[in-house]
Amino acid sequence: MYPLVRLAKEYLIARGAPPLDPLGTHVSHHRCWPQDIDLFMEMNNGRILTILDLGRTTLAYRVGLLRTLQKQRWGLTMAGVSVRYRKRIRPFVKFRTVSKAVGWDHRFAYLDQSIWIDDECAVQALYRSAVTDKNGLVTPDRLFAVMGHEGVSPDLPPWVQSWIDADATRPWPPIDNGLT
Repeated sequence: MYPLVRLAKEYLIARGAPPLDPLGTHVSHHRCWPQDIDLFMEMNNGRILTILDLGRTTLAYRVGLLRTLQKQRWGLTMAGVSVRYRKRIRPFVKFRTVSKAVGWDHRFAYLDQSIWIDDECAVQALYRSAVTDKNGLVTPDRLFAVMGHEGVSPDLPPWVQSWIDADATRPWPPIDNGLT
């Protein structure tokens, strides 16, 4: 089940927080509750992705993206993700998520998110995000123009560009569809 109480908490906190620049960083604080754990007594990987979703949603609120999407009747979708799990998140442990855009290209925006327990990174994810309208993708340049952001994308970090390049070689649709 989607953590609606956590979502409500994040929105209440975000409403009192100052707006962010599109390249600003949003930090949120959480705790691993019993409903978050799996059979191995750690936060379930699916719940981790949901917690990151909350961070992206709140970031989108603080940078004014949600308001723009609603006004323009545009949608937001995730078009790819690469996740590294490096430290288990145990029950009742406090942690924070850090969410920020790292840049964009002609089609997608790229977001870096991480989960930290004290000063140790437990999870890091790179997301590719797209804004859509009834005709398909809305270019990031058009999106930012509507939002009133005039800046250009910072250079994408080499590791982000390498992920983009590697993903472009991946066959789509997948070769083995299980019907052979």
